[in-house]
Amino acid sequence: MSRVQPSPVALIGDVVASRSVKDRRGLHRAVEAALAETNDRVDHVEPLEITVGDEFQGVYPHLGAALEAALRTRLALRPSAESRYGLGRGATTTLDKARGIKDGPAWWAAREAIVEVERQAERGALALVHTAYRLSEDERDDHGVVHAVNAALHCQDHMVGSLSERSGRLLRGLLDGMTQRELATTEGITPSAVSQRVRADGLAVIVRSHELLRRLP
Repeated sequence: MSRVQPSPVALIGDVVASRSVKDRRGLHRAVEAALAETNDRVDHVEPLEITVGDEFQGVYPHLGAALEAALRTRLALRPSAESRYGLGRGATTTLDKARGIKDGPAWWAAREAIVEVERQAERGALALVHTAYRLSEDERDDHGVVHAVNAALHCQDHMVGSLSERSGRLLRGLLDGMTQRELATTEGITPSAVSQRVRADGLAVIVRSHELLRRLP
């Protein structure tokens, strides 16, 4: 019996408080570089592209890839800027290919998700939660996957948002498969110092969480 192919996942991201950034040109270059890096590393249906202002979007074949894209882009942009993400599963369509105008239930769900992230940011206790996942009305969630994914994202986002600049770089290296000894050489610190940061900042926990989430269909 053939398995039903899951619907794609649309991702909408934007830069938090971008209007307060003085070097707007530098920010734009940083966003372009972060998106290019993510596109090189994560399988996609449509690559991440800047749309309007500091907003960007892409489409992924499965949820795990979309979650990986969100995490990698957030890390690539820090510490230059903080960013938030809305992920939506459902059908997608292109209304105007030349202008990059997209439409469909997946995009509506992704928009609802990023709006929810903005609302959560107004609450101090959830200020570091920057990613949310929604299903379109046509999709079913018989096993509560959406709630489970958002619970994991709350924890992962809070941990990532609490990292120092150096710990953020170490996390990026770990996600790319670098060893702690290689990271120590790159950072100019001892392997013991790297190990201490990995334990104290929960970097191994974030990596393990990421490995599990990226397997989601």
